[in-house]
Amino acid sequence: MEDSKNATSGSGPHLLGATELWIEKTSQLSDSNVLITISDSSGEHTYLMAGEQIIETKSSLFVQAPEERIVVGPRIWYTRLNTVFRWSGYALAIVLMTFSVLSFSGTVKARVVLTGSMVPTINPGDIILTTPAKNVTPKVGTVVAYVGRRFDGTAVGVFSHRIIGGDATNGFIVKGDHNPAPDTQKPKLEDITGVVFFVIPIIGRFLTPKALLITIPLIFGLWLIFDALRND
Repeated sequence: MEDSKNATSGSGPHLLGATELWIEKTSQLSDSNVLITISDSSGEHTYLMAGEQIIETKSSLFVQAPEERIVVGPRIWYTRLNTVFRWSGYALAIVLMTFSVLSFSGTVKARVVLTGSMVPTINPGDIILTTPAKNVTPKVGTVVAYVGRRFDGTAVGVFSHRIIGGDATNGFIVKGDHNPAPDTQKPKLEDITGVVFFVIPIIGRFLTPKALLITIPLIFGLWLIFDALRND
């Protein structure tokens, strides 16, 4: 390094929290060391200047880098992925909390579609979001979820089909888009549990017991890998 003015003040050089400490060819203290870290496109390079010796080393052996330090080189991909996963987690948490509040209040309900009666509009594994009929009036063309019943009135399940005719008083004529004929039952307004207003594709396939047995360990394994890279 080039020569510079001596570091002096009224009481001599400041050693702690110094604002007037200059680096010269020779150190002012015989046992002082200087640690220099340089980051560029090829990575991080750290050198320890101990007396007249210059030793290449790693900064992590001496100091902990602040969070705002720019990371370059091979580790930059981890920083970017970590940022993406972190903000994705925040967004997912907000969505889940919002849905939980709406579901608890009865404003929105979610159901996983298991059959292909509404293909291609709604496929098996899709999640449908419904809202009560009091919020959206069922009419011809809308898809509704209704309670299917036997001739004796016993409930057998919930079906999500499209209204193609009828009315709330005499019962709606409903039909799956993929079915050749309308449903036998003509559900009335009290049978309709909700009107479909949004479809989330594919996600429902990962909510089955078999899929969860694979997905949960996979997510946990990825978390362990990223945690290990972070602590490296």
